[in-house]
Amino acid sequence: MQNESTPSPAGESLVGREYEVEVGPVAHGGHCIARTAEGQVLFVRHTLPGEKVVARVTEGESDSRFLRADAVTVLDASKDRVAAPCPYAGPGKCGGCDWQHAKPGAQRRLKGEVIAEQLQRLAGLTPEEAGWDGTVMPAEGDKLPPGEVPAWRTRVQYAIDADGRVGLRKHRSHDVEIIDECLIAAPGVSELGVEKQDWPQMATVEAISATGSHDRQVILTPREGGRLPLVELDKPVSVLRVDEKDGGVHRVHGRAFVRERADDRTYRVGSGGFWQVHPQAADTLVRAVMQGLLPRKNDMALDLYCGVGLFAGAIGQRIGEKGAVLGIESGKRAVEDARHNLKDLDRVRIEHGKVDQVLPRTGITECDLIVLDPPRAGAGKATVKHLSGLGARRIAYVACDPAALARDLAYFRDGGYKVRTLRAFDLFPMTSHVECVAILEPAAKGL
Repeated sequence: MQNESTPSPAGESLVGREYEVEVGPVAHGGHCIARTAEGQVLFVRHTLPGEKVVARVTEGESDSRFLRADAVTVLDASKDRVAAPCPYAGPGKCGGCDWQHAKPGAQRRLKGEVIAEQLQRLAGLTPEEAGWDGTVMPAEGDKLPPGEVPAWRTRVQYAIDADGRVGLRKHRSHDVEIIDECLIAAPGVSELGVEKQDWPQMATVEAISATGSHDRQVILTPREGGRLPLVELDKPVSVLRVDEKDGGVHRVHGRAFVRERADDRTYRVGSGGFWQVHPQAADTLVRAVMQGLLPRKNDMALDLYCGVGLFAGAIGQRIGEKGAVLGIESGKRAVEDARHNLKDLDRVRIEHGKVDQVLPRTGITECDLIVLDPPRAGAGKATVKHLSGLGARRIAYVACDPAALARDLAYFRDGGYKVRTLRAFDLFPMTSHVECVAILEPAAKGL
């Protein structure tokens, strides 16, 4: 181990240098915070709060605001540490999981700490003020003992190396960790046997196993000039390919979509379109949103970033014949799917385009309910300001990133809304990701 007290010239790369550190709190992004003897911040993966470790720098220079590092030796282990069940998890290996080395209950506590820290730092909210009890709930069937891994990931994008071998990307890298299996892949993905064969001339192979049907699909992305292989997997499967020129997804054979099921409805999801990855996620989130919004007959509702219509369909079934739902979605194929999925609900309309552009053009000045499920970056100040002016009785905000959620909750507060309740769900076990549902209502009494 290099002497950590030796001064380094300004701008010198510190990659490979090792520091013996006491590990501090968890931070957003699947790492914990430590400091060198000189006070430089280290974001350290593969460790847990309270441990003493040897951290090896993976990114950063002597004058960087912070360094990234891996814990390569654990000198004093946390009681929450377990041996990683996956042989491909660990320093310098697969970057798909962040917390294989932590007990399942500890993972959920860490995610809760991240949510609490982001709410306090970016929105000035305590858990109590957010109506949250501080817990992160496991999905049904995921509460397993230490050393066991839930097989939950119904969509896995495998990376293919230059020799056609299957693997997954290393953390913050294009390098490929060759694997024989992915422990968190759902059974329907693992049964395809993608890892058993080579994929010459391919850049990626995405495998999809629908939860609501037996539909299975692979999406092939060829390298430049690459030719598609003959796809012979262990189970019947549809094949799509990504066009290297326009990035579009085109059917090769089989269905161009998979059929998913949630809230007693079937949803068509085409061309690799968005659907929640965890088998329990769609139903879990619909329940949380409907319990928070409590739709009434004749309500007018907005479903923003609506995807293939999951929440629009749920609301549309609950507001009666005189109610109305407007969904807005930027993905062209998702809009086609949403219109197909909700064609039996004539009170539901889907518009194509970006929310911040389409919503002002609708002329809508008021509504009863709003649900928004924005991308990881959040909805943003301008969109939140617009929504705050519509006078909705309840707003449901579905978030996959606690930082974006906290920022937008602060904007909603500026617009006159307060958080009524917040619930958090561990729909991405073994990773640092977490899903939240916040229910907001007007802060002023009588509204």
